[in-house]
Amino acid sequence: MHRSDPLLQILILLAASVLVVAGVRRLRLPAILGYLLVGMLLGPNALALAPENQTTQLLADFGVVFLVFTLGLEFSLPRLVAMRWEVLGIGGAQVFATTAAVAAAGIALFDLPPTIAVVIGGAVAMSSTAIIIAQLTEQSENNRTHGRIAVAICLFQDLSFPLFLAMVSAASRAGEPAHLRQLVAAVATAVLALLLVLATGRWLLRPLFLGLAAMRSGELFSLAVLLAVLASAWATHAVGLSLALGAFLAGMMLAETEFRHQIEATIRPYREVLLGLFFITVGMLLDVRLLLRNWPLVTAWLLGMLVLKTVVVAVAAKPTTHSWFKSVRTGVVVSQGGEFGFALLTLLLRRELPDLTILQPLLAATVASMVASPVLIRHNRSITRFLLRESGPPQTDAMREAQATLSVAAREHVVICGFGRVGQNIARVLERTGFEYIALDLDPHRIRVGRQAGDPVIFGDAGQIKVLENVGLEHASCVVITFANPDLALRIVRSVRELRADVPVLVRTQDDAKLEDLQRAGATEVVPETFEASLMLLSHLLLLLKVPVTRVIRTVNEVRGGRYSMLRRYYRSAAGEPLDEGPATREELHSVILPPHAWAVGKRVADLAGRGAQVSVSAVRRDGIVGRDPAPDTLFKEGDVVVVCGTPEAVEHAETLLLMG
Repeated sequence: MHRSDPLLQILILLAASVLVVAGVRRLRLPAILGYLLVGMLLGPNALALAPENQTTQLLADFGVVFLVFTLGLEFSLPRLVAMRWEVLGIGGAQVFATTAAVAAAGIALFDLPPTIAVVIGGAVAMSSTAIIIAQLTEQSENNRTHGRIAVAICLFQDLSFPLFLAMVSAASRAGEPAHLRQLVAAVATAVLALLLVLATGRWLLRPLFLGLAAMRSGELFSLAVLLAVLASAWATHAVGLSLALGAFLAGMMLAETEFRHQIEATIRPYREVLLGLFFITVGMLLDVRLLLRNWPLVTAWLLGMLVLKTVVVAVAAKPTTHSWFKSVRTGVVVSQGGEFGFALLTLLLRRELPDLTILQPLLAATVASMVASPVLIRHNRSITRFLLRESGPPQTDAMREAQATLSVAAREHVVICGFGRVGQNIARVLERTGFEYIALDLDPHRIRVGRQAGDPVIFGDAGQIKVLENVGLEHASCVVITFANPDLALRIVRSVRELRADVPVLVRTQDDAKLEDLQRAGATEVVPETFEASLMLLSHLLLLLKVPVTRVIRTVNEVRGGRYSMLRRYYRSAAGEPLDEGPATREELHSVILPPHAWAVGKRVADLAGRGAQVSVSAVRRDGIVGRDPAPDTLFKEGDVVVVCGTPEAVEHAETLLLMG
């Protein structure tokens, strides 16, 4: 009965996902692996409790669409142009060389027709874009050299997919001219579709979102985001390209607007749920019985695929990375098969062609490689070290950064709880005046960007005693709590006082809602924003009224000495209006990584302003060393992390200039 009850199927999938993914997480394995195991256990080739159907497959495809759309938000068109060599050069070399090698082997060993051999070679050349991007993002390696090149290779694979589809259509026909006509038509259609999506995104999306943002409707904004994603995906799919490619292009177009972060936050809930369903459907494809029955041939295909693609990518990427370690690491990341390859092999099986006994084992090997790929990508560094017989450094870059940050904990320093705008402002002044600090925050994006720029910020809940011990509270000269949430600030003050009773604790609050509670908990000073803003306005007003400076200072000190009691007596409104914190009215910091062919490589800081950039370059990180406030004649180099400061529009413009000129 459950086969005809879609609600029961969804409940079974959800229950199994919660149990299995929780177990996988406890073992510190990738969550993707848990979803794949759920698909293998509940799919038609095992317990058959949740058979795959068109509805689940469509929802799974949407998960990939949203994932690749968020990648486009991170990528942007200027970055794609700056990486044109990686996409066309390395990606093209990988697809061509892998296809040629597999096709030659198929013709020589299995006597395959040339067209069919090329399609099988193209299927082997494909990698799983969804798995690669999801796993690299989880490991924070999507902006590393090997992660960036791996994504570029996946983009070229997506672009080449319609060509192999055209060859599948021609595989059962006679005559080479028809084959060529189909290829030319596929290329022309693909180019027109790409140009249409790019033009629409560049000239229509930003005005559309500007108008919607002015209406201040969260529901309308979410609907517009869904419309933009699905419409662009449909446009490319309608002409034979992948759904993911259209979503990626839409993300690139919106990445050049000031709405990027809000759009990503809107998409995330849809992406995570649907992407999990996609990985479940991939697990359903694996036929364990076929795997056991033909395990020698399946194992041979699997190992051959992994080795061939690793070698091809390593050789193709070496001129760009200038390092065998980075190029082999890239090869390990993209060595698995992909959903597009599986689709090509399935289409060949459905056609009235000669008996192709190698296709079923190759299908099993492709899915098996996708199931194993999260583990391969997670341990790509260790695998590369093993292949190259290198011992390597004992720690990862992330571990070394964390160790360098925590080394400050053994010295006198300031602990900043919260690395938002207030926390960052305090950190900048401390840094300029020569004081060391460690910042704690729970926003992974803010932490990643801050650490990328060289700031000593780590992920951790400042309200937990163990976290405070790890950041060296016993050596801290002061603790500053910048979170706007008074309940969170109160919890942190109590935790600090459990460890140390003598350290000064400064607390920032928005108002006086928890003023007495914070003082009783042990806060040395509580600074309510509304009161301090009133005092600043008052001091300026008194000065304009010709009141002597000494009297102004005395008045302000009296108010502060009385714990703001005078300012806490006021008439409250029925409903307070929130402050306008729109993106166009505030400045922000943003870091840009310069790839090898970026425009700014070899240019000076002053050249950026000469091109019309309305931002300031606050820092340049090179080889792990951060240079604050670089001189105008400082030259940018390949791999630099450039930290710029300005309004969101100015920051987007500066990123475009740094990458494209």
